[in-house]
Amino acid sequence: MPPHPSSRVQEAREHLARRLREVRKDAGISGRELAVRCNWSESKSSRIENARTPPSDADIRAWCSACASEDQAPDLVAANRQSAEAHVEWNRLQRTGLRRLQETTGDLYRQTKTFRIYVSDVIPGFLQTRGYATALLSSIADFRGTPDDVSDAVAARMRRNEVLSQGGHRFSFVLEESVLRYQLCAPETMAAQLGHLLGVMDRQNVAVGVVPFSMQRTVWPMPTFTIFDESRVHADTLDAASTLTQPSQVELYARAFERLSQQAARGAAARSLIVDAVASLA
Repeated sequence: MPPHPSSRVQEAREHLARRLREVRKDAGISGRELAVRCNWSESKSSRIENARTPPSDADIRAWCSACASEDQAPDLVAANRQSAEAHVEWNRLQRTGLRRLQETTGDLYRQTKTFRIYVSDVIPGFLQTRGYATALLSSIADFRGTPDDVSDAVAARMRRNEVLSQGGHRFSFVLEESVLRYQLCAPETMAAQLGHLLGVMDRQNVAVGVVPFSMQRTVWPMPTFTIFDESRVHADTLDAASTLTQPSQVELYARAFERLSQQAARGAAARSLIVDAVASLA
């Protein structure tokens, strides 16, 4: 079984404490000297460094300043904020069904200006038809053993996806060709889904690329992830949705997206791959 959420929070705090300890040691100062420079008690330094007391953002900035490592403060502050939300447990969110899971990101979606989405498994939620979403969420509900509120969850997803047609948002999608071939629903439903994908490609605010099977790759296929502006990444796994906010993490995923994007077919070449996938359903 996956670790309990509280265990993950503690693990994140311990990781942050180790990083702070390394910053201090790299600066060549003792815990006592650190406390003097920060104008707080030596016991406070010890509690933070041993993960007994979670530091505030101000504590982290003071710590880095005392160690002449101000450049590390943004990542460490982000890690601190991330420690309590790094893993949003699917079990917890799905305990009362899938509808709530669709609604938790509504505000984030409305606030984001630029979305970069890479998928290697299923059609991105933004681009799903009602039929495809119903089939996919039904399979998830069955696998997870959650309450059957698939109809409500699909309706919530469709409402959430209205952001695609609202002004002020731009979307860049990179799909592995396998996404076009996996049949997670009836052939006619999949054909309609792929037809919808072709239609969405005409939107001015949407760019779609497909990485062909035949491409000589310079970047390996990865688990699905979404980058929201330049501020955060959602990376999905079987048991959790990881929220990554450290600048170095966001930059790493942005670099991966750029390289994957360079491998993707565009325009007529991408459309040809989708049309071939539709033809294979006959």
